[in-house]
This record gives sequence, structure tokens and C-alpha cells, in this order.
Amino acid sequence: MTGVRSAARVLRQAALPGRAAVAMALFALAACNPLMKMRHGGVERPAATEFGLGPRASAGGTYVASLESTQPLKLRRMQTVELVVRNAHGAPVEDASIFVDGGMPEHGHGLPTAPRVTKRLGEGAYQVEGVKFNMGGWWELKFLITSAAGTDSVTFNLDL
Repeated sequence: MTGVRSAARVLRQAALPGRAAVAMALFALAACNPLMKMRHGGVERPAATEFGLGPRASAGGTYVASLESTQPLKLRRMQTVELVVRNAHGAPVEDASIFVDGGMPEHGHGLPTAPRVTKRLGEGAYQVEGVKFNMGGWWELKFLITSAAGTDSVTFNLDL
């Protein structure tokens, strides 16, 4: 509330229209900042070592997964990637059910598309189509993997 009172005092003291516009802009920024922090839960960017295509261990340690792409991932383009899934001992995981999700944690929105596994390629590899990143920044690409070994999730942090 202190920021709101300060902005209101600046508005009252502004004698020129230009100063009033500046004061109103400051008021808007002061009001939005706490709301943005509340909306995004103060999301903290992971360490640089947590970014990339893998390999990444799943949250519970059931799987180790890697993303592979024939070309570098690009913005504003539909892309196909390959997810390679192995169990904790390094053996390929066949016949898994995989759900794909993701988004931009700092912006509070999901992916602009609904990527999905379209083909089992063998040796623990799965073709994922419909991947698109519509702007630059930190993206998470998340996979929920279910097989005979159990259900677990793996997240890839990508900086595009």
C-alpha cells in the first residue's frame, strides 16, 4: 500500500500534463509488480547446468531421457524431436505411454501447440511432433512417462 500512496502523492504534486503521465505510469508499474510476482510464484530460473537436451534423470530416478533433433530448435516453427528413454540401468524403455507438456515458467503460459508422440522408433526412441516455441526465452518441455517400470516425469529446460 505504501507504493500506491507514494504514487498518489506524486500524482497530486504533478502540475504539468507530462508529469502526470509519468506519475500514472509509475503508479501502474508499482501496482503490477506485486501482481506479477504473485501470478508467477516467484519462479526462479534453474542453474545453467540444468539446461539442454540431456541426458536428464527423471524426477524419481526411474528413467534417463534425452532429446535429439536433426536441426537446432528454432523459434516460431513446427518441429519434430526424438525422445530417447532408458531405464535407470541404461536399457531402452519400449512401449511407454508418454504425455507431453511444457511452457514458459517466467511468463506463466504453456506451449502454443499440443505436441504428442506419433511413432515408436524402437530402442527406446519416440518421435514427438508438433513442438513449437513462439518466442525467445526459457522454456520447459516436460514428459510424463509410464511403462512397466512405473510413472515418472522428466523436464528439459531450454533457452531459445
